[in-house]
Amino acid sequence: MARRCELTGKGVQSGNNVSHAKNRTRRRFLPNLVNVTLLSETLGTGVKMRVSAHALRSVEHRGGLDAFLAKAKNTDLSDNALQIKRKIERAQAVS
Repeated sequence: MARRCELTGKGVQSGNNVSHAKNRTRRRFLPNLVNVTLLSETLGTGVKMRVSAHALRSVEHRGGLDAFLAKAKNTDLSDNALQIKRKIERAQAVS
C-alpha cells in the first residue's frame, strides 16, 4: 500500500538526519496518514479513505467532502477519490 494521501497526494519526502557533529545520514519523512470515514451529504453515505491529518483539516475548512472534491485538482486525487468526485457531480446534476 502506497504511503500517499488520497485527497491531497501528499507522499513520502526524504532528507537528512544531522547529528551534533554534522554527520548526515539519509532518512524518510512519512506523512501522517489516518484511516477515516468521510460523509458525503450529496450521496448520503460514508466513504472510507486513507488521508493525511492535514487533508482532514482542509476538508473541514472547506465545508465537507463534497466541497473539497469540487475544488480539488484531478491530478492530486487518487483513482478512488476521482470516482467519488464523479458520483457526486452526477448526483448534483440530477437534482
